[in-house]
Amino acid sequence: MAEFSPDNTNNDTMFQDAVDALRRGDKPRAKELLTLLLKADQNNATYWVWLSASVDNAKERIYCLQTALKLDPENGTAKRGLILLGALPPDESVQPFPMNRPRAWEEKLLLANEKPKERGLRVLMRSPLARLFAILVMGAGVVSLVVFGVIIPNRPVVVPTMTNTPGPSPTFSPTPTLFGATARPTRSFTGPTPLWMMLPATYTPTALYVNTPRSPLAIDQYRIARQAYEAGDWDAYIANMQLIIPMEPDAADIHYMIGEAYRFKGQSNNAMREYQKAIDLDSKFGPPYLGLARARLMQNPDFDIQFLLEKALDRDPNFGEVYLERARYFVYHNKPKDAIIDLGKAEQLMPGSPAVYVVYAQAYVELDDKKSALEAAEKAYSLDITDVSVYQILGELYIDTGQYARAAESLEVYVTYEDQDALAFAELGQSYYELKEYDAALLNLNTAMRLSPNGVRRFYLYRGLTNLELKNIDQAVSDLETALEDDESSYDVNLGLVRAYFIQEKFGSAYLRVDVLRTLAKTDEQKAVTLYWRGLVQEKRGEAKDALKTWRALLAMSPDVMTVEMRADADQHLRTMVTPTNTLKPGSPTPTRKFNTPTPSATPLGGIPTPTNTPNSVDS
Repeated sequence: MAEFSPDNTNNDTMFQDAVDALRRGDKPRAKELLTLLLKADQNNATYWVWLSASVDNAKERIYCLQTALKLDPENGTAKRGLILLGALPPDESVQPFPMNRPRAWEEKLLLANEKPKERGLRVLMRSPLARLFAILVMGAGVVSLVVFGVIIPNRPVVVPTMTNTPGPSPTFSPTPTLFGATARPTRSFTGPTPLWMMLPATYTPTALYVNTPRSPLAIDQYRIARQAYEAGDWDAYIANMQLIIPMEPDAADIHYMIGEAYRFKGQSNNAMREYQKAIDLDSKFGPPYLGLARARLMQNPDFDIQFLLEKALDRDPNFGEVYLERARYFVYHNKPKDAIIDLGKAEQLMPGSPAVYVVYAQAYVELDDKKSALEAAEKAYSLDITDVSVYQILGELYIDTGQYARAAESLEVYVTYEDQDALAFAELGQSYYELKEYDAALLNLNTAMRLSPNGVRRFYLYRGLTNLELKNIDQAVSDLETALEDDESSYDVNLGLVRAYFIQEKFGSAYLRVDVLRTLAKTDEQKAVTLYWRGLVQEKRGEAKDALKTWRALLAMSPDVMTVEMRADADQHLRTMVTPTNTLKPGSPTPTRKFNTPTPSATPLGGIPTPTNTPNSVDS
């Protein structure tokens, strides 16, 4: 692809070419040209309106029209399109498209209506008849948008589970930049921004591995089928490929490619039927064996596909996709070392394949090599930012390495497109908790629990701690007690319950958890936090001597294992409880001042809320 220059003359020519392509019905070409134009001028509402006519599904069309309307709130064409698509309520002030347009005028006035140059105003002003003529033709222009953008049947787009062949690799920074690391905003758009909108070049599906020359009789039919394949219209592709069978009855690859289309549609039985037909016609043809293996996995992820993959490799040792599929199989069955070997072969045969690096990342995770896993995942991202699965594995790896802002960025992208993945929402909630963005954390954790309450039970800890920070104390206790059922030996769960019970003034229950903390604390930082809470709880329980002993023990520890605020509070409590002669004051009241010490820096899950100074009841 030639480098695009933002010269105005070039823009006009390219825009004209895009419009001509739409008139010819060549939507892929029109989309490519309009995408290039938008890279030079993203604020051009006209380009966005025309782009809406070149995309293949309603969600992308609505996004384009909404963007145009945002840039130009008075854009009647965008308003009409959104009303027709159901994205805006009917508006009596917006005139409908006139339907009695004369076709002969369309070619002259589409661009005249859209472009600012030479509209022929002098001519229009010469006579009332000419002005009437112009008004009618402008109506024909907007009607064309209905034809291209609304009336043309929507085509179902299914993303095939196959390697993408990228254009020029985008400039890569380790942090994905499609969304910022903030809570998910309230979006006005019906659907997410198509990832291809973010690309510096157009990505296209990988060509099928098999590319057998077609007979002269089938060439034209095959070309039509290929257009359907590139558009992801699997029904049209299958129908056109089936028309080739009578022309080439002995061609095994036709049945294999039909099987692939059925697999992309999720119809494993139909896919296996076609793969078997291909094998029956040519038992030495390798790809159908890989197809059978993948279709079997669709029906049963635990199916042993190794014998099918070996048959494929026996017939075609240079078939890189087979090594990649076997590597996935090995990762799934906890054999990461075997997977690494196959990935090395796949990388040689499929240089630059992002799918190879995704599986590399998964294998390194199984080997507990987080550094190599992250490098592989970031490499996959740099090769293809449209692979949604990359964002999931990046998010998990960023969490594992404590890079919570990057984790939130990646997982925000992922859940935008995979909005039924409970684990991803839970991990996003965890990331926001660590970033102290508690409202966003609770939103995502609640979504995860709604999608799969049992599948994300380990995240009840984070929802409990989030509710604790948001002062939803009863819900926090409920969540933390659920988490305790699953892991009684968790220091963080027990500490969270100490904090929650303390605020509820259930000091006896808090003391029981503190006593458990004493046995669970491993580091000096954890021991310091345990002493701090023991001191607070024992004061409230009236155990002044034990509280005094606890504060002294805490102050005897190194200042490096606690926050400055913790140490200052301990010292204040001690001064309040003892006389100048270092004896316990009668009654030893709890200090009357309010205090709020932050989370100890060495214990990220051990935040310390403001205690209640005047209890109404004592849980002893």
